[in-house]
Amino acid sequence: MNLGGIPIESPLLLAPIAGFTDSPFRKIARKHGAGLVVTELVSAEGLVRNNPKTMDLLRFDEDERPAGIQIFGNNADVMGRAATVVERHRPDFIDINIGCPARKVCGTGAGAALLLDPERIFGIVRAVREHVSLPVTAKIRIGWDQGSMNYREAARAVEEGGASVLFVHGRTKKQGYSGAADWDVIAEIRRMARIPVVGNGDISGYDDAFEKMNSSGCPAVMIGRGALGNPWIFSGTKPSLVQIREQVLEHCSLMTSFYGPYGIILMRKHLALYVRGMENASAIRARLMSASTLEEVMTILSGLAG
Repeated sequence: MNLGGIPIESPLLLAPIAGFTDSPFRKIARKHGAGLVVTELVSAEGLVRNNPKTMDLLRFDEDERPAGIQIFGNNADVMGRAATVVERHRPDFIDINIGCPARKVCGTGAGAALLLDPERIFGIVRAVREHVSLPVTAKIRIGWDQGSMNYREAARAVEEGGASVLFVHGRTKKQGYSGAADWDVIAEIRRMARIPVVGNGDISGYDDAFEKMNSSGCPAVMIGRGALGNPWIFSGTKPSLVQIREQVLEHCSLMTSFYGPYGIILMRKHLALYVRGMENASAIRARLMSASTLEEVMTILSGLAG
């Protein structure tokens, strides 16, 4: 299957989530069948200034492909120059963030704040498109708030700027992650667009993903929070406790390989999600939140193997 020039094996894609979709989790998502993965959002300003911490976010391994690098900023020239930096790292595509609702991002005029200025969206997408030979995609929300649902203008700006694919999260900036994603609006955008539109929001399971694809007409969907602690969502399999334990241990190993010993501390947020819904989940979670070594995690989880 080809999505705007990006070859994918599955229409179920991993959405970028700051603080979660790092290289270890992207590898796990791909192993379970995610059609493609995208990095956490990367600052264009940090890239053009060659900031070491920003540059670290560009790292990905071959087994993550197809993989995109997502950049954010509010200046077309800076975004274009940042895209040139990104291209040197050879991702499969470059994604433009036009949907992050975080205050620190919107406060700079980037992320979802760009929804207030479709002309700026057009300029940014065009600048990135003109600076690179890779496919360029963009991810938007459906508006700033209920009073400014300008998704038609935003989608048109992305398309006319030269993007190959449009990702749409069916919430406004003001909603954040509350309320319900509006898949009727996603379907409307899909009908009006001349490029592939990929819907995102409130996908709770494998079957639900295909139901939303069918109802919206989208050729693919992005799954974000629904995949955290549940990478099996990409394959539609129901894991046993043993399989969960094995996956957690693999994830821990990837985290320590990537981050060093501190990887186990960073892993805690994932651990809490892996045990969600289990019997005695709160007690298990409390113990995992204090674990600081792989050995401690293994000891705590050993009982799950039964």
